[in-house]
Amino acid sequence: MLIRAGYEIRYETEVATPMMAMLSIHPSRNKDLKTPHRIAAQPDVPMYDYVDAFGNVCTRVTVPPGGLTLSCDFTIEDSGLPDPVTADAVQHDVETLPDDVLIYLLGSRYCETDRLSDTAWSLFGDVRPGWEMVQAIAAFTHDHLEFGYHHARATKTAWDAHQEQQGVCRDFAHLAITLCRCMNIPARYCTGYLGDIGVPPSDAPMDFSAWFDVWLGNRWHVFDARHNQPRIGRILMAQGRDATDTALTTTFGPARLTEFQVHTDLVPPDA
Repeated sequence: MLIRAGYEIRYETEVATPMMAMLSIHPSRNKDLKTPHRIAAQPDVPMYDYVDAFGNVCTRVTVPPGGLTLSCDFTIEDSGLPDPVTADAVQHDVETLPDDVLIYLLGSRYCETDRLSDTAWSLFGDVRPGWEMVQAIAAFTHDHLEFGYHHARATKTAWDAHQEQQGVCRDFAHLAITLCRCMNIPARYCTGYLGDIGVPPSDAPMDFSAWFDVWLGNRWHVFDARHNQPRIGRILMAQGRDATDTALTTTFGPARLTEFQVHTDLVPPDA
């Protein structure tokens, strides 16, 4: 199965403004590319990439006075299979976790484990550890929050989402991640493309998506509290502790987002 994906994003500013962007696909998907993945800039300004501590590709660029448009269009191969379900995946004792996984048990900017620990144990303390517990957390989050783009707020944390009972996909991910960490299940934040493949098309404009991974059975597994069902065609871009580590763009100065278009479409077999 082939998926065509990409974006066009524009920032405008009056003064030269440095920017860090995570707009590349994750290196783990590079071998699946069927066309080159290149970020184009208009006007053509210098850019360079580096790999951060979480294995994500980051692009450094300076938005010139007036503004900058970043765009990308590529085709990638996908298995066409929904997210795997491993119902017998076990939860590990904290003392046996790999050193590099321990960080995903800690609280972070948007995931306040200290504020939600009592809530998590009261809700899930009697649930069987492992896959069943994570699924219970994903289902609770899915039912507890009302989805709506008008609920988006850059400062909203897992605690805020839990109290307000509303949010966008990143808030669903943050709350589920926090509840998992409270129950001693390592969980990390993921962002990328997720088109309407294998599901009824949505009337809302296409956007990037957020989901989460958990460490069970000595490997990472995908969960999605926003949709609460296995989905087809995820294309990972970045992963980290929360949205702080995976922000699509971070500007170091005044800049206005004036255009934002994302496309993620199944390529017809006869194309």
